[in-house]
Amino acid sequence: MTIENWQEYGFDTRAVRAGQERTELGEHGEPIFTTSSFTFKSAAHAAARFSGEEIGNVYSRFTNPTVSIFQDRLAALEGGEACVATASGMSAILSVCLALLKSGDHLVSSRSVFGTITVLFNKFLPRYGIQTSFVSLSDLDAWRQAIKPNTRILFLETPSNPLTELGDIRALADLAHENNCLLVVDNCFCTPVLQQPLKLGADLVVHSATKFLDGQGRGVGGAVVGAKHEVDEEIFGFLRTAGPCMSPFNAWIFLKGLETLRIRLEAQCRSAQRLAEWLQQQPAVKRVYYPGLQSHPQHELAKAQQSDFGAIVSFELDGKDQAWRVIDQTRLLSITANLGDVKTTITHPASTTHGRMSNEEQQAAGIRGGLLRVSVGLESIDDIQADLARGLE
Repeated sequence: MTIENWQEYGFDTRAVRAGQERTELGEHGEPIFTTSSFTFKSAAHAAARFSGEEIGNVYSRFTNPTVSIFQDRLAALEGGEACVATASGMSAILSVCLALLKSGDHLVSSRSVFGTITVLFNKFLPRYGIQTSFVSLSDLDAWRQAIKPNTRILFLETPSNPLTELGDIRALADLAHENNCLLVVDNCFCTPVLQQPLKLGADLVVHSATKFLDGQGRGVGGAVVGAKHEVDEEIFGFLRTAGPCMSPFNAWIFLKGLETLRIRLEAQCRSAQRLAEWLQQQPAVKRVYYPGLQSHPQHELAKAQQSDFGAIVSFELDGKDQAWRVIDQTRLLSITANLGDVKTTITHPASTTHGRMSNEEQQAAGIRGGLLRVSVGLESIDDIQADLARGLE
C-alpha cells in the first residue's frame, strides 16, 4: 500500500502498517530482504542509481527494503520527516556527532547520560577536535552558561539512565535555537508512545532500538529521526560512507516490536508504578527514583511532557554490599544490563552500565554503590515484588 501522509492515521495504525509497500507478489507480512546487493537493467540504470539521479536500492549497507520499512515506520511514529537506522544505539549517537560536528566544534551534554556515551564524549570525540561540556540535566542556567560560540549540539536523554531525572525539552529546544544549536534527545526510555520530543521542539531523536522498540531482547540496533536535511543528507551520507548500518533481519525484528509497542509499554508502566510505590514502603530502601511518584522532584514536568511515566524504576540501598545481596537473592528477575524487555531485568549501574566512568564521574552523575535499576517487564507484579523482597528482607 502506498500512503503519502501517515500522520492522518492513529498511532496504533502507524505502528502496524506505516512504511510497507508490497511487492508484486502481494505479501501480507513485511519481507526480509537478505541480499547484499541489487541488480540493474543496464549500465546506465546502475549509474543512475549510484549517482542518485534515480531513487532505489543500490547496496544493503545503505539501501535495503526491509530497513527502509522500519525507518519509515519509526519516522511516522515520532512525527519526523526522515529516519536513518543504525547498527546500535551508540552508533546512532556516533553518526549524529561525526555527521554534524567538525574539528573545533563543541557540544553540551547532560551529565546524566548512559555511561558509554560519557566515554564516547570524553575519550573519543576529543581525538577529532570535538570537545564536550557536561551539565546538570535539570539546571537550565547551567546549560545556558555552558554554551560557547562554537557550540553546535545540546544532547540529553530524558528520563535519564538510571536516575529517571528529566530535562525540560521545550525549554532546552528554545535555548538551543536561540544559540543556533541543534537539540538532540535520546528517547530510549519513553519511545514515541510516551514522549515525542520533535513535537516539543527537538531537532533530532536518537533511539537504541535494542530496548523497548524491540521489547524482547532479540536484536541490537539504533535509529536517528528528524528533519530531512540533517537525517537524509548529513547523517545518511555518513552512514553510506562509514557503514554503521542495521541488518535487514534486525530491522524485521524491530518492525514486529513496533506492532506491540504501545500495548507492552502501557502494561509495563502500570506495573512500574506499583513497584515504585511498594519500594517506597520497604525499610531497607533509602530512596526510589520514578517520575510517577509524587516525591519525584520533576513529577509535574513528567506529567506535562510524557503521557505516562515509563517502565524504569531505580532505588537506592545502603551501599554496594546490600545492593549486590538483593541482586543475588533474586530467582525470577534477569541479572542483565539490558532494559526494555518483556522479562524484568535488574542491574547494578555502578559496576555495569556506568562502570567505565571514573569515580568522580560516577559521583557527579549520582551513580552510587547502593543504586539498583529495574526494568519492569510483563510478569505478574506480585511475583516481581516477591523476588525483590527476599533480598530486601
